[in-house]
Amino acid sequence: MPLSITLAEAKAFLRVVDAGEDDLVTLLIDAAEARVATAVDQVLSPASPAPLRLAVLILVAHAYEHRDAGEPSLALVEPWLAPCERQGYEPGS
Repeated sequence: MPLSITLAEAKAFLRVVDAGEDDLVTLLIDAAEARVATAVDQVLSPASPAPLRLAVLILVAHAYEHRDAGEPSLALVEPWLAPCERQGYEPGS
């Protein structure tokens, strides 16, 4: 179950309109959230900092568009993760 972004948010980001891809998009969200949460050692939620939520969306989009390419590299989102990797991150700090 997605934690930081909704299925609707991800589908809007991907420009997916039909429900036929819902299971796949949900799976990609779950996988991307797990990778981002592990990378920054934080539990994600809808209140997570925008850079982390955007990192999830970017990983979802990359995995959706490149399904046969294997696991996307975290290098795709490193600029979004770096500010949040330090402990005690507070939005706006």
